[in-house]
Amino acid sequence: MELDPVTLSRIQFAFTISFHIIFPAFTIGLAAWLATLEGLSLATGRAVYRQLFNFWLKVFAVAFGMGVVSGVVMAFQFGTNWSVLADRTGPIQGPLLGYETYTAFLLEASFLGVVLFGRERVPAWAYFTSCCLVAVGTTFSAFWIMTNNTWMQVPLGYEMENGRYAAADWWTITTNSVLWVRFLHMLLGAYLTTAFCIAATGAWYRLRAIHGDAAKTMLTMGLGLAAVLVPVQMAFGHLNGDYTAKYQPSKFTAIEARWQTEQPARLILFAWPDPENERNLYEISVPWLGSFVDTGSFTSEEPGIVTIPRDLRPPIAIPFFAFRIMVGLGLLMLGLAWMGMIFARQRWESTPSWFLWTTFLSFPSGFIAVLTGWFTAEVGRQPWVVFGLLKTADAVTPSLGTSEAWISLIAFVSVYGLIFSAGTFYIYRLLREGPESPPAPTKGVTALRPMAASGPSPAAMPAHAPSGQAGGHHDD
Repeated sequence: MELDPVTLSRIQFAFTISFHIIFPAFTIGLAAWLATLEGLSLATGRAVYRQLFNFWLKVFAVAFGMGVVSGVVMAFQFGTNWSVLADRTGPIQGPLLGYETYTAFLLEASFLGVVLFGRERVPAWAYFTSCCLVAVGTTFSAFWIMTNNTWMQVPLGYEMENGRYAAADWWTITTNSVLWVRFLHMLLGAYLTTAFCIAATGAWYRLRAIHGDAAKTMLTMGLGLAAVLVPVQMAFGHLNGDYTAKYQPSKFTAIEARWQTEQPARLILFAWPDPENERNLYEISVPWLGSFVDTGSFTSEEPGIVTIPRDLRPPIAIPFFAFRIMVGLGLLMLGLAWMGMIFARQRWESTPSWFLWTTFLSFPSGFIAVLTGWFTAEVGRQPWVVFGLLKTADAVTPSLGTSEAWISLIAFVSVYGLIFSAGTFYIYRLLREGPESPPAPTKGVTALRPMAASGPSPAAMPAHAPSGQAGGHHDD
């Protein structure tokens, strides 16, 4: 592989986005988890929900910060490494990224402050609403990013204006079926990532015999959510395959590793692709099943890779193996979640240690599934950066030299490695320590007025204090 500016720029972008994507995937689910905990705390008054909220809020704050930092840096690469892409597609990509800033980031940033510092300063309903709005903001962010990426995968609703791609129909760009399938697939992936992190943390505490009620609650809620969502996620995964077969046949055949057109087609479970000789080595396949999975018919004809010109074929190995790792993890998650529901009915009292260890070790499963899914989608669309319109090799900055590309790549690897090692270690420390004891009941304590009345609550004032010294403002 020649390490020219195009290859180095691709490595750099793949490296930074791989770091970036795990934090949004985690925080999108965590934001919804925090809103759920706060709602349950208000509805039931159980202390364990407030205890878990306070604990996971610290983890969310750190992960959110690292997600923002890694995302902001990525935007600069469009100018430094991919200026042709930015220029040719700017009329479409620019507004989409701007919409994310105005509708998602501002919403997240504004109400995150209330969530982090406003517990004692706003009424309970306002605090819960802020939690929900932060969750909505993270979802908006995912929507606009997926809208932008989907347009690059399946460009619809565009027209050419002076050599640039401009929007001809924003409605088509933002509401097409491909986008909604991919967005919901990503959203479900984020929820499952968080669900297994929460369940794994609960299993860790059960193995160490600490934080009893909190551990059981995390196991039940984490695996319970996964038990419902994994089958839904598999259905959306199948729908992703449908759009890929229709709009991106080169990616589809690479994922299938089917070299020759077959009728009926085999489903290849495992193989070692050999692109030079256009064949597979050590292949394990199931007759007819490929046709059935692709079309629902056992007799349909399925195209092979040889139908795609060599210069328009993506790399075979990465989409092929990444897809199978993602699917394998999905099946593992499903088995673990459904088995967990059996132990949940026993309130986790007689749960065998092997199950707790397996659940604990599943902590990174969601992250790996998201990353391998992303690799499948992004590597599979090569050699196009905008599928069918603009090749990756033609999108790089013309003046970018090999030395500049090396320097920026080394700088990114060094800085990201330092910052994210520290952040990840701090999250590990938080998780290891676990939640603090449940807070004392707060019945009768009123919210404080922000800023001007930042002293103790009126209920905490001495009984003999004059009324004028008690702050004088009650929000409930």
